[in-house]
Amino acid sequence: MEQPASVNSNPLQRLDGTGRCVQIRNWIGFWLLGLCNNFAYVVMLSAAHDILEKQESRNETASTSASLHVDFQVGNSSNSSIYDCNPVSTAAVLLADILPTLFIKLFAPFVIHKMPYGIRVLFCAIMAATSFLLVSFSSAVWMSILGVIFASISSGLGELSFLSLTVYFSRSVLEGWGSGTGAAGLIGALLYSVLIQAGLSPRVTLLIMLVVPFTMVVSYFLLLVCPPSLPQWRTKDTEYAALVSEDRQQLLDSSDEEEPESSTTAEDQPTGPLSFRERLFVIRGLWRFVLPLGVVYLTEYFINQGLMELLFFHNIFLTHAAQYRWYQTLYQLGVLLSRSSLHCVKIRKVWILSVLQTLNAVFLLFAVRYLFLPTVWLVFAFILYEGLLGGAAYVNTFHFISKETEDRHREFSMAAASIGDSLGITVAGLISLPVHTYFCSL
Repeated sequence: MEQPASVNSNPLQRLDGTGRCVQIRNWIGFWLLGLCNNFAYVVMLSAAHDILEKQESRNETASTSASLHVDFQVGNSSNSSIYDCNPVSTAAVLLADILPTLFIKLFAPFVIHKMPYGIRVLFCAIMAATSFLLVSFSSAVWMSILGVIFASISSGLGELSFLSLTVYFSRSVLEGWGSGTGAAGLIGALLYSVLIQAGLSPRVTLLIMLVVPFTMVVSYFLLLVCPPSLPQWRTKDTEYAALVSEDRQQLLDSSDEEEPESSTTAEDQPTGPLSFRERLFVIRGLWRFVLPLGVVYLTEYFINQGLMELLFFHNIFLTHAAQYRWYQTLYQLGVLLSRSSLHCVKIRKVWILSVLQTLNAVFLLFAVRYLFLPTVWLVFAFILYEGLLGGAAYVNTFHFISKETEDRHREFSMAAASIGDSLGITVAGLISLPVHTYFCSL
């Protein structure tokens, strides 16, 4: 009996299109999605502070700046600490930003499969646009905070959705996604600073940046070459999904020279959506990936939010605020470089990166306590190294989850594993608050 033509057709043709041009389009598409997904999150804090600064001048209140202050400036210290401290640690801002994302990543993987990808992308773009509008037109503190929360919701839901989306494409798009998310930090901060330096007001700058959520929509709907199996506007048809599952596995395997570790085929697996018990089983298997990633991000953001503002050198060519801005810039540069390196270097043992990042955090903790580093250039080197470790841990974790997870579990696994970085960041914020208080009391 002759099989249907749809089954006999080449999976590369049916699922990912043909030719190098399609591969490039998908890579660029995921790069732009990564950039747009993290862009609002990166820009929102600095923008919120600038807007609130105007509100402070009107209301003559000093407490507002402390609640949403990302950067800090010389002379803000309210005590005589040798560390030139802010009254409130930047970790407080970090917690305000990460908690909505953490909540989404904890619960969304169990229900998000009921929402088709097209609707998810539109929702994320609307949330990002709303965050820009709320902060730009805010007339009260709560409006600016709400804008930051909307940016966090957009970023968190977008990350787990786009990571899940990669399973429908060649595995090489993970490199594009990782590079785009790394570029968001560097490009977002630089673009905002350049526009403000050019004389534009924060409100006008944020309104200009409404082009970013629009670019996300264009990248997804017009640039990507989506496969027929992708649940675009309605939930996945289980029978068709089972039919294309084996072809999709062949597509993923063809994009990597190494042989997959799992030998399970689609014919050996049950069809239909994963049950709750199956999802819990998959999560247990993901801890070997999630735990090292969480440790890397815990120590990384402990450095960024607990120590970085205290690594201040007196009487050099850079002010305290300028030193902090350069720390952040070099960190983002390191993240961009390492998140773009997956094509060249793959690191299977991510736990090694967590050990190295922990050692880095411990060293810088002692550097803050005993002030033995002689020059700011050494701090620059350590911060760049920190960004390289963090970015490498991110892209390699999701690369090997995609590679080693069974096809039936892959989409859920990519979404569920995204909790690792957010959980680590949250714990880092909680630890950084008392550490900041301790050092500033000295």
